[in-house]
Amino acid sequence: MRPGRAFAEALGAGALVLDGGLSNQLEAQGCDLSDALWSARLLADGPEQIEAAHAAYVRAGARVLITSSYQATFEGFARRGASREEAAGLLARSVELARAAAEAVPEEVWVAASVGPYGAMLADGSEYRGRYGLSVGALESFHRPRIEVLAAAAPDVLALETVPDAEEAEALLRAAAGCGVPVWLSYTVEGGRTRAGQDLAEAFAVAAGNEQVLAVGVNCCDPAEAGEAVELAVAVTGKPAVVYPNSGERWDARARGWSGDMAFDPGRALEWSAAGARLIGGCCRVGPTTIGALAETLATKGDADTA
Repeated sequence: MRPGRAFAEALGAGALVLDGGLSNQLEAQGCDLSDALWSARLLADGPEQIEAAHAAYVRAGARVLITSSYQATFEGFARRGASREEAAGLLARSVELARAAAEAVPEEVWVAASVGPYGAMLADGSEYRGRYGLSVGALESFHRPRIEVLAAAAPDVLALETVPDAEEAEALLRAAAGCGVPVWLSYTVEGGRTRAGQDLAEAFAVAAGNEQVLAVGVNCCDPAEAGEAVELAVAVTGKPAVVYPNSGERWDARARGWSGDMAFDPGRALEWSAAGARLIGGCCRVGPTTIGALAETLATKGDADTA
């Protein structure tokens, strides 16, 4: 159902379970995502599939749904022949589809509008490197129109996610300023640093003192890195942390395939929660079954806390 509480109020009351990877669930439903727009293509070609994927995560116990707009941009849609007006409509549809799935159940479910990095638009793995050669101002100009459209669609929060470097984080926060919707900021990291190689504490500090930012953390990373990143994010910013790592498998952008083994342990949610995480879920290759186990783990902890 549509939440009766503001997202910030719910966040203050305890941990909320995020969904998992949208693309892997769409593939499990038989969707072909071999396109530069990835799952965003289905906003035009198969919106019912997106709503069904969201619904699968709600049934599993997710209470925050992240929209299919990660790779949805005016530039990307223009390459497929969509006008600016049509592209804006598709961006808004991403919020509407998540909201429809959220409102189909009696529990409160919030909608986070995904704002992916510039590199996602390039569809060449650049979001795992950053350093695009663009200024902060140029990145701000790229992100602002999309953020304005998504904010106008009335999500509960904007997910500034999979951010590879602190300069793009600064640009995203500038672009979101004044949009009227709270945000969370989530970096993708490797080896204890941003994907661009920057000091992670300095990267988190970009959001310190910004009242629009409700949570700071990491996503789309190895789950083994998540615990330390959560502790650091809380220590640097004084804000709750958001954490939703990958399965542990690795994406090969050239081969466009995954390798390695599943290493996501839902039991780690207790560790992350104890360290200050209040938004906990999964990213690529983490499906509804795993999110269900994570939700059960956190629910058991909540029952124990109130016993």
